[in-house]
Amino acid sequence: MPARVAEEWLATCGGCEVSILDIGEPLLDILPKLEFVHMPVIMDHKYFGQSGEKEALEIPEADVGIISGGIRNKENRHIAQEMRKKSKTLIASGSCACFGGIPALGNTCTVQEIFDKVYKTTKSTDSAEPPSTDIPPYEDRVYSVAEVVKVDIQLPGCPTTPELIAQALTAVLEGKEFKLEERSVCDDCPLKREKKAVTELKRPIEPVDFTPGQPYDEIRCYMEQGFLCQGPTTRSGCGGTDKIPRCVRAYQTCRGCFGPIREGAKPMIDMMTALSTIGLDPKQIPDRAATFNRFIGVVGGLRPLPKRR
Repeated sequence: MPARVAEEWLATCGGCEVSILDIGEPLLDILPKLEFVHMPVIMDHKYFGQSGEKEALEIPEADVGIISGGIRNKENRHIAQEMRKKSKTLIASGSCACFGGIPALGNTCTVQEIFDKVYKTTKSTDSAEPPSTDIPPYEDRVYSVAEVVKVDIQLPGCPTTPELIAQALTAVLEGKEFKLEERSVCDDCPLKREKKAVTELKRPIEPVDFTPGQPYDEIRCYMEQGFLCQGPTTRSGCGGTDKIPRCVRAYQTCRGCFGPIREGAKPMIDMMTALSTIGLDPKQIPDRAATFNRFIGVVGGLRPLPKRR
């Protein structure tokens, strides 16, 4: 009998759902073993019955539950709790579900500050009170899924990779443990390091120095070229079968979307140390907390900033 799968998206963009569809040929091997019973992004299954006849939110019983997105409002929390209740194994998919993701950058502000900015003080907006009818109340901050319910497997990334989703589903179907290695992006990065000092950071819109078709192991490390790269403090795993990190493959620096290398790590502190070792002054980065914790506002502990005098 196929394993029943329920999938939900909360405070997220939908990129992790695209990753499921991007699994490609391996998906053909997995699909006969799966039965998707709930996935709002691609199938019509209502929370309160197909005609709204039920009084309580209901998600079907499932062997595997997959949640993308963090917890931004009370509805997100309710859905996550229902998914946990109905799923034997629960997977947090993507950095928003695992660490808060980009929405958790809002944790640097209070809810009131966000509402004032959006509805009252933006120059292009006519000042008005925030809507309150039929709108789920905001949580005080963005939460990861694991802060609200027990999570069995976490798949980081923005979005997480199709390979990881396929590996996790296969492991669950076969009753095996799924665990990511505690390695950094730099451990898998093929770029050449010359260990020479750099004193100035370049703007990220400037191109890195490479020749089209040039082997990656002949291209100098992007950090040593003067670009801010968070590879030293970011968990590896985004590279797929050949392990070349996705951003590096696209001639871009790592932005840190796979989160900390291990639980309890402090990427901002570790990145400032990494920058110092090659001669870069971290003070060149104006918003270090949000830059180094861009995808991990929950794990990284982003909080409302004190008012400047």
